[in-house]
Amino acid sequence: MNDIVFIEQLHVQAILGILPKERTTPQRVVIDLELETDTRTAAHSKNIADALDYATLTEQVRTLTTDGEYLLIETLVSDIADLCLRSPLTLAVRVRVCKPEAVADARVGVQIYRAK
Repeated sequence: MNDIVFIEQLHVQAILGILPKERTTPQRVVIDLELETDTRTAAHSKNIADALDYATLTEQVRTLTTDGEYLLIETLVSDIADLCLRSPLTLAVRVRVCKPEAVADARVGVQIYRAK
C-alpha cells in the first residue's frame, strides 16, 4: 500500500455539460483527488522538493477544469488523472468529480482510478 496525498472538496466554477444552459453558465463542480505516492523520502529529508506539490497541482486542476469547457464529465476526470500522473511522484490517482446541481436531491458524478 502506498501513501496517499489527498485534495478534497475543491470547488470550481466551470462550463461542464451538454445542455444549452451548461454551455453558457458556469456551474459548481466539486473535485476530490487521492494521489498514491511514497512520502518516506520527503519525511526523512524534510525537504519540500522531495514532496508531492499539492498546492501547484490544485491550481493546475482548477485551471484545467475552468479552461477546458468540457462537454462530458468523463473527459474531465480522465484529463485530471492524466495531469496528476505526469508528476514523477504520483504512482496512481483516484479522481472524483461531482456536479452538485445536476440532479435534484442527489449528488452525481464520476470517479476513476488510474495508475502508471
